[in-house]
Amino acid sequence: MIRIVDYGMGNLRSVQKALERLGFQAMLTQDPADVSAADGLILPGVGAFGAAMANLERLGLVGAVRDFAASGRPFLGICLGMQLLLSHSEEQGVFRGLDIIKGRVVRFFQPEDAGAATANLKVPHMGWNSLHKMPDCPLLDGVPEAASVYFVHSYYAVPPDEAVAATTSYGIDFCSVIRKGNVFATQFHPEKSGAIGLRMLRNFACMTRGD
Repeated sequence: MIRIVDYGMGNLRSVQKALERLGFQAMLTQDPADVSAADGLILPGVGAFGAAMANLERLGLVGAVRDFAASGRPFLGICLGMQLLLSHSEEQGVFRGLDIIKGRVVRFFQPEDAGAATANLKVPHMGWNSLHKMPDCPLLDGVPEAASVYFVHSYYAVPPDEAVAATTSYGIDFCSVIRKGNVFATQFHPEKSGAIGLRMLRNFACMTRGD
């Protein structure tokens, strides 16, 4: 069964309902043993990076999540759950992340980004925007180039180039999908992204049963 990590942050039920609508069972859990036993794991999240890491640590979930990511089974981070995979975040200070993927999380926009392209853009980046796909990402199978998905975020992940599976432009080009082996993550919310988002969730769920 797919487990959705409940660490007290995020619209967990909407992810669960989207999977159920597709015909897949998914269970919310705060139990490290459930995480370890999952066929596939989803780490969602909305809110502040530092508080999220504190909650994961308080619930004893950090080690279980890291071990699952290393297990080879399908793993999906969503929004804040994507950012938590990185080494550290610069949101309201500097906070250590799960360090499953090397890199950092930074705010729109950095001083070096200042210019005409960013002058009139609001933060957070909120609403529909398009994906520019890299080749060979199973999460994006059947998703057309320039497909629109739904974003709400003020910070974005900066992983190694080889982990970038899709980018999106918002004054700058930023990583909107990560793929490292069995670990996938989206900066946007697939559960709020209509048929395109449901396609990605179906792709992920099918991976958990070896389809």
